[in-house]
Amino acid sequence: MKWFIIGVTVLLSLNVIGCGQSESRSSFDGVNAEFSDIDDKTTFMIALDDADVPYDDAYNIKVEQDGDNGIPVYDIEFETNYGDYDYEIAIENGAIVKADYEVDEQWLDRLGGNPVSVEEAKNIVLEKVPQASLDDIDIRRENADGRGRYEGRLFFNDMKYEFEIDPATGIIFDWNADLRR
Repeated sequence: MKWFIIGVTVLLSLNVIGCGQSESRSSFDGVNAEFSDIDDKTTFMIALDDADVPYDDAYNIKVEQDGDNGIPVYDIEFETNYGDYDYEIAIENGAIVKADYEVDEQWLDRLGGNPVSVEEAKNIVLEKVPQASLDDIDIRRENADGRGRYEGRLFFNDMKYEFEIDPATGIIFDWNADLRR
């Protein structure tokens, strides 16, 4: 709870600081953020938001400064009872440079949700990458392991996304995003 309050305070502070400027330097759209040199708590909140994980579900949290192809990043790792999450977020502007998470398949039914079609699965991906279009998303139904899944990929804005969505719940249970430059 302490980190959540700190994260919210930081986000609100950044919004207040930007109010008097003619150029907005602070916007948060759920996928990427635009800040000037953000801190570790803010990057953690960006990762939680992107993964759609409630703050109280995260534990074994690790946030460290690192680099990826010459880009200074925060490497964020955390766990939940239902999956493992790993993010790299650019220190300069809050852009997600890399995301990798898997939800344990045994938790899918417990987490709830509703059955989805291929088109609805594409729209779920668009919620995570709203600037892309439906035509950018390549998706197919797989049944090889007994439990069906939608597997797909998307190339957009120098990012390669690969994902698996549970058709019974509409939950993205495997998500990989990687900056390709």
